[in-house]
Amino acid sequence: MKEFKIAIVRKPCPEMVHGITSANLGQPDFIKATEQHAEYVRALEQCGLRVRVLEADSRFPDSVFIEDVAVCTSRCAVVTRPGAPSRMGETTGIRELLKAYYQSVEEIEPPGTLEGGDVMMVDGHLFIGLSERTNASGGGQLVRILERYGKGGTAVPLSRVLHLKTGVSYLENNNMLVCGEFVHHPYFSQYSCIEVPASEAYAANSVWINGTVLVPAGFPLTKAKIEQAGYRVIPLDMSEFRKLDGGLSCLSLRF
Repeated sequence: MKEFKIAIVRKPCPEMVHGITSANLGQPDFIKATEQHAEYVRALEQCGLRVRVLEADSRFPDSVFIEDVAVCTSRCAVVTRPGAPSRMGETTGIRELLKAYYQSVEEIEPPGTLEGGDVMMVDGHLFIGLSERTNASGGGQLVRILERYGKGGTAVPLSRVLHLKTGVSYLENNNMLVCGEFVHHPYFSQYSCIEVPASEAYAANSVWINGTVLVPAGFPLTKAKIEQAGYRVIPLDMSEFRKLDGGLSCLSLRF
């Protein structure tokens, strides 16, 4: 089982109120988002991580969702190429940032697009969602990169969710949190699946970190199921990031 030691986060910028969204939940409150982000950082620290906090980048309203700009494995890091045109510039400087932690930093090249929210690490294997943001070229490039470092990847076509990890999260110990189109999905049938009720679909994006699971607050059925599976749980208010289609995993790079 892997152990995470480091997390990288980026503070939200005031321009986040103009971020990409399909949630129809209203405009996020920047002050409240800043408070929620600080709580998120404290939770990462409670899980034993050293957290590097990057300053806000007002050029990019969605830049708080730093997970999308890189994929961090045990052997290499990969700078992505976001599929949303307004987010492509977010990768500037990420290669140099990751070189402080990795000897090998690779990049996704055009015409490939890839966002980290579509990449789920399951032990030494990565599942890669093919979505509106991640295309077959980007997914294929990532698989070839992984193979050079002794790892593998499997493409998972998506039909209803924005990113793969919107609907499925690996909680280690062979446990998979699943919702919607991923319930009874053949790619995940070998795992012990914990089904998230449709009414709590947002909670499918929960994050395992060193034995603890971060869960969005306000979803008691999912929280109880995760606790019943034997995990310590930290609930976190994510209301303002949910308004931008963002979840818990989106807010950090963890390795």
